[in-house]
Amino acid sequence: MKIRNRLNPSDPCFSFEFFPPRTEEGEANLLKALEDLASLQPGFVSVTEGAGGSTRAKTVELVLRIKQETGIEAMAHLTCGGHAPDELRSVLQRLEAAKVDNILVLRGDPPQGQTRFEPQPGGFRYASEMVRFIREEDFNFCLGGACYPEGHVETPSRDDDLRHLKAKVDAGLDFVVTQLFFDNAFYFDFVERARRAGINVPIVPGIMPITNYEQIQRFTRLCGATVPMRLALQLEKVKDQPDAVAQLGVAHATVQCMELLSRGVPGIHFYTLNKSPATRMIVSALRARS
Repeated sequence: MKIRNRLNPSDPCFSFEFFPPRTEEGEANLLKALEDLASLQPGFVSVTEGAGGSTRAKTVELVLRIKQETGIEAMAHLTCGGHAPDELRSVLQRLEAAKVDNILVLRGDPPQGQTRFEPQPGGFRYASEMVRFIREEDFNFCLGGACYPEGHVETPSRDDDLRHLKAKVDAGLDFVVTQLFFDNAFYFDFVERARRAGINVPIVPGIMPITNYEQIQRFTRLCGATVPMRLALQLEKVKDQPDAVAQLGVAHATVQCMELLSRGVPGIHFYTLNKSPATRMIVSALRARS
């Protein structure tokens, strides 16, 4: 199934993102999360690739396992780091042979310990270059990419960031998924600006339910996402009460999703951090209201 055919404002789908676990316990937890979420009939799930391509083999193996063992449509993340053209071609051929239809193409983060992204010798510096390579090699994948409602932390302005996105879409993307955000105004403004710039592919909002106070502080520092003042003050009051933080996070994300759905988004992509309870509560609430 090509994800571009599943993204429809009249019948929006829910999708979930996971990362390859590092331990056997982590793998068991991931499989349990997948089992818990399967009853929600996800439109698809995606599996991330570590910085510098560090989890490439695990990412591919997990995508194949999910698709073959659960029947859920699985999308592999592929990053520019760690992928020279010949290596990428080999990975694409393996995914194609396993009937994986969807890939999320990303530049990716620098490897741990490095502050700047550096491509492999002869490799790809930008996601747009990888997208163009995949299209020129005549693979028939549905290709997704990333976008940043508040701007990428490395770009000097949101206008520059939008030009980079336009280059990726023009190279052959079928849809894009946003970086996490906590204020829907950023998403709606971004979609409006993107349409004016001639970017007409589906723009799927990415939502991360807040379940841990310290964790969300770290994430927002890294990605530049803004926590609305009212939510930040509420979190500050309960930061030492893990259950209260999670309840607040679920409530806020549920309200976000209700508004997004009411205004015609083609789907919602949840960043799960390999845990199912928060996302399951949100999607169950949304389904009960529909």
